[in-house]
This record gives sequence, structure tokens and C-alpha cells, in this order.
Amino acid sequence: MTLVFEVSTIQYDEDKLSMIKALSHLQTLCETPDAYKMGEPVSRFGWTFFPLWLKPGLVTKIEEKFSDMIAKSKGRKNDEKFTNFMIDFFNSRECKLKLKLIDNP
Repeated sequence: MTLVFEVSTIQYDEDKLSMIKALSHLQTLCETPDAYKMGEPVSRFGWTFFPLWLKPGLVTKIEEKFSDMIAKSKGRKNDEKFTNFMIDFFNSRECKLKLKLIDNP
């Protein structure tokens, strides 16, 4: 299942670079190259929003590799826990952003 997040940030240029580094690290850990895509940014009211697609292979590997950390994340539903895990992952790597799951087929 491809997950689609809406990413929100007030420091787009800085956070985009940090996010690319963090996602590259995550791809390496999960041994899944070319497993994400970032969409075009739109700026409104000082915030920049853009979609982030995580391909099924990466999502599955993240769930396998980090299952204990995901289980401890905030939220009642698995989608909420996964989203909060990803927010914590990015924040721990200097990405001060917000994520909202917008599509989970």
C-alpha cells in the first residue's frame, strides 16, 4: 500500500534537505532504493505544504524493522501510530515538520 502524507513546514528549504537525508538513511536501513517521492510545494500563510508518497516496499520494511517503536507511538489506530512514528523520526533528524496521512488505500 502506498501511503500519501501531506507535509507541512515553515522552513521548506531547510526541512526539505533534512527530509531527503532522513529518507535516504531510512531507505538504506530498509534496503529499499527509490521508495519515496515528494510532490510540488504550495505556500500559504507562511507554511509550505507538499505531498510525500511512500512506496509499499518501504512501508512494509519500516513496519517490520521498527515494529516495536511504532507500537509505542501515540495513537489508537495503526495509521496514527505509523504517522506519529514518522513525525518522531523526522524530528529526531532536524526536520521540524508536521505530517498528515491523506491517503491510505
